[in-house]
Amino acid sequence: MSDATSAIIFEHPLNEKMRSWLRIESSLQQLEKQRHLDSQASSLAFFRTIAELIEILERGEVRSELLKELDRQQAKLKQWLCAPNADTAMIQNLAGQLKGRSIALNQAPRLSQYIKEDRIISMVRQRLSIPGGCCSFDLPTLHLWLHLPQSVRDESVKNWLDSLRPLQQALESILGLIRHSAAFTPKNSHNGFYQGNADEADLLRLKLDVVLGELVYPQVSGYKTRFAIRFLPMDSEHGAVPAHLSFELACC
Repeated sequence: MSDATSAIIFEHPLNEKMRSWLRIESSLQQLEKQRHLDSQASSLAFFRTIAELIEILERGEVRSELLKELDRQQAKLKQWLCAPNADTAMIQNLAGQLKGRSIALNQAPRLSQYIKEDRIISMVRQRLSIPGGCCSFDLPTLHLWLHLPQSVRDESVKNWLDSLRPLQQALESILGLIRHSAAFTPKNSHNGFYQGNADEADLLRLKLDVVLGELVYPQVSGYKTRFAIRFLPMDSEHGAVPAHLSFELACC
């Protein structure tokens, strides 16, 4: 592959639980990258992300859905043990990992309880909806906290993220298994359009070679078993979509 070409994977959820899981995963990944709070700007980015995560976790039965999926994946692993030439050691290791993460998630307190009740997070969260509402005169406590030694802030962030670890580890295992449940297969769109059946899949994964000068992206619509993909030019005024576009697709 040349320097001007890169493969990008686009993902599209086919049900509400997967939509929620991908959003949670994205927030957790952002928090890990934002965890070094050494300025007001970096701290507010972290607090915005953690506030969004709290909102997602408050909306649905995230824990129960994850526990159901962990049980389902363990049942699938047991079936694989009976397959010819199965890697018994690897399957048993995965099953043990899933069981351990299921126990940890089940025993954890309410998923957002610790971060939601934290004084600093709570104060900042209340002001985030106000434009410019986190100035030092609005939040003098935060202003003071940002001037404490870096080690103090690092310890706070560690405790916040540690409280989310059972969620993060369970989600990591589930999404990893789902993503590896189907291989990419070559497909072709005609005049920028492709449609197909997902056969009760949870997630569509689309791999596209993006070439500079021919920038297109997929717009996916679909739910449960049916989906459609329309490729659109990034430059909506002057860009064009090839009549026949090759890509790879996995229905996971």
